[in-house]
Amino acid sequence: MIALSLDDMWAWQLVLAVGFGIGSAVIPVMNAEAYVLGVGVSGALDPVVAAIGVSIGQTIGKVAMFLAVRYRPGYADRKSKEPKPVNLDTRWGRFVQWNRGVSKRLLDAMSDSRWGAPVTLLSAFIGIPPLYGVALIGGASRMKTVVFTLSVLVGRCARFVLLALGVSGF
Repeated sequence: MIALSLDDMWAWQLVLAVGFGIGSAVIPVMNAEAYVLGVGVSGALDPVVAAIGVSIGQTIGKVAMFLAVRYRPGYADRKSKEPKPVNLDTRWGRFVQWNRGVSKRLLDAMSDSRWGAPVTLLSAFIGIPPLYGVALIGGASRMKTVVFTLSVLVGRCARFVLLALGVSGF
């Protein structure tokens, strides 16, 4: 059996937390907050290291989603096509038209340099609007990848470190 020193333990914990963070970024049922809380309550591992690792992993996962939307095959060709007309006499048609309008406004907001970063930062820190959707909409917008990445990393890191510090106090 190999005995690990405390210096080696934090590195393995960080790797595990990054892996869990990547998984939780793309699979919604894997709850990153529960992971950080569980690590903090157990006392077996350092909750701040876990929080930083989960933050890095979540950022990697969300950026992967962002880039998957941005560089999906056929996306550039699809942008130039007009949407299919809908029958506004039906509820479904009015809903589709309303949804198109909301989507266009969200894309415009995420593409605007004044709103893209604050919305992403707020989403990463508070969770409203959900970061999963913001990553997808951000990928379809003109938002810069670096701005998205830094906003997610700062917001997620602040959220999880504050959570870890709150739990470790008990």
